[in-house]
Amino acid sequence: MEELSHIDSKGEARMVDVSQKDDTVREAVVSGSIKMKPATLDKIRQNEIKKGDVLSVARVAGIMAAKRTPDLIPLCHPITIDNIAVDFNFVGDDCIRITATTKSSGKTGVEMEALVAASVAALTIYDMCKAVDKGMTIEQIYLESKKGGKSGTYMRSKE
Repeated sequence: MEELSHIDSKGEARMVDVSQKDDTVREAVVSGSIKMKPATLDKIRQNEIKKGDVLSVARVAGIMAAKRTPDLIPLCHPITIDNIAVDFNFVGDDCIRITATTKSSGKTGVEMEALVAASVAALTIYDMCKAVDKGMTIEQIYLESKKGGKSGTYMRSKE
């Protein structure tokens, strides 16, 4: 079993020392979804939500959140993020699929930033639409892939 890098020999939490690592180009892609009533999705498509353009606001919220990841996740390193993209796809008549892609050329990965971006984008959609649909569900936020760094490439299996 692999050793947990954020736990020291005494079992205490610690920040991982990345000072000796090489800078490499790193990329992470995270997916998630938010399910809702078909009428809610129609309102989003038609830009009829009273709070405004739901997907534009959710995109900006996801980007802003990714940049604040070390403020939210205690042992996460502050990194320079070279690019963040948050995209949306309509799936059927009741679901929005969120894809967050983060890139950096640094000493440590960008998975947490992509996970935070997708999560906050979904939460923002919920917040903007809760007046018309409190039963929305945020589902399956997970790492699709990552590239770069010592551990190389990871691709989630399609099981």
